[in-house]
Amino acid sequence: MARKKANYPLIEGLEITTLAAEGKAMGRWQDVVVFVPMTVPGDVVNVQIRSKRRRYMEGYVVEYVKRSPLRAEPFCEHFGVCGGCKWQNLPYAEQLAFKTAQVRDQLTRIGKIELPEIAPCLGSACTQFYRNKLEFTFADRRLAHARRGG
Repeated sequence: MARKKANYPLIEGLEITTLAAEGKAMGRWQDVVVFVPMTVPGDVVNVQIRSKRRRYMEGYVVEYVKRSPLRAEPFCEHFGVCGGCKWQNLPYAEQLAFKTAQVRDQLTRIGKIELPEIAPCLGSACTQFYRNKLEFTFADRRLAHARRGG
């Protein structure tokens, strides 16, 4: 017997308030955290929910109602497809600030470690094309181009 397909809601006018791990950003809807990739804080979006958990939901953008002033134009033609540079839609300084905040948050909230003031994340002089890790997928002795989410 086939599984019944879940009927998840379309959330209209979700305000993205902060960045989250793995290139996602998040907002809150009816006191539930909603993770949405390809968004930045300040975006207001209509989101189709694709999965629902006890403490959070995940979805994808159906429409940008309002784009954030923080949003930057990605420089790589593969942005959003390969999944390599997940924050190209943010200015580099914002990326560094988020990385610092993420380390602080994970050590204090998850690790329960009291921290003194930590130094900000150091940036690179080269702000583009500095990634140096490649992952390949092979199928039937062919190189398969892995796409994000696929």
